[in-house]
Amino acid sequence: MILIADGGSTKCSWCQLDDANQRVYFNTEGYNPDFIDTPGIVRSLDQNLPDTLPRGEVREIHFYGAGVSSPAKAAIIGNALKQLFPNAQTVEVTEDLLAAARALLGRGPGFAAILGTGTNSCLYDGKKITYNVDSLGYFLGDEGSGSFIGKRLMSDYLRGLLPDGLQDAFRDTYQLGERNDILDRLYNQPLPNRFLASFAKFTYDHNNVSYCREIVRQGFEAFFQNIVLHYPRYQDYSFNCIGSVGYNFRDALTQVANSHGMQVGKIIRSPIDDLVEYHVTKD
Repeated sequence: MILIADGGSTKCSWCQLDDANQRVYFNTEGYNPDFIDTPGIVRSLDQNLPDTLPRGEVREIHFYGAGVSSPAKAAIIGNALKQLFPNAQTVEVTEDLLAAARALLGRGPGFAAILGTGTNSCLYDGKKITYNVDSLGYFLGDEGSGSFIGKRLMSDYLRGLLPDGLQDAFRDTYQLGERNDILDRLYNQPLPNRFLASFAKFTYDHNNVSYCREIVRQGFEAFFQNIVLHYPRYQDYSFNCIGSVGYNFRDALTQVANSHGMQVGKIIRSPIDDLVEYHVTKD
């Protein structure tokens, strides 16, 4: 039995694949090693893995994760998986960017991006990532991501700058409490990137308001200006993207990409189906 996982910072999508290629899909919370340790992952998975999953029969695991930026980060997740699946002979833990490239491009070359809770992007030669412009994470970058859009919403809300009745709507939707409560949640509690990204849905729910459309467009424009345009000969590639933010706002994303001379290829919400196809399809 094989387990394939696409682990974002917010949600992890799994596929359980048996020897007859029968598929069972399930979700858990996301496991970004920047924000959670091995014991925390073990506790969460122990509670959230389906009771029907025969852990002792899992022989192979391919985990693609946000925040898996080094062997040490990969080990945080890998050690948890080895504890939970002691009979697994292969445990591959690698970055979610490779998942995006494999899902979007298969074994062909091209440009791949992630626009979800965070952002990332790369050039891919069909086997490995060959070039990457660092997104720098939610503190310094992640332009165009859910956390980037949520940060803009939150700062405008705290300053009383949300227009067209959105100030009251935002407050009533999220019941956020006082300013100091919000700042404590951001600076002193776990997973602030996920907290910020949770507000991006507000712009989707109020897409009829020009302010919401504009901050999404500005986020995508910043993503191109600060990241995409710094790839060599970027206009030679089509723009391919996975992630809820890229998918939900694909019309705006397409407009921004086209304005910079990039044609849009594949935009999908989640890579899990395409990842399964990659692993069951041989070269």
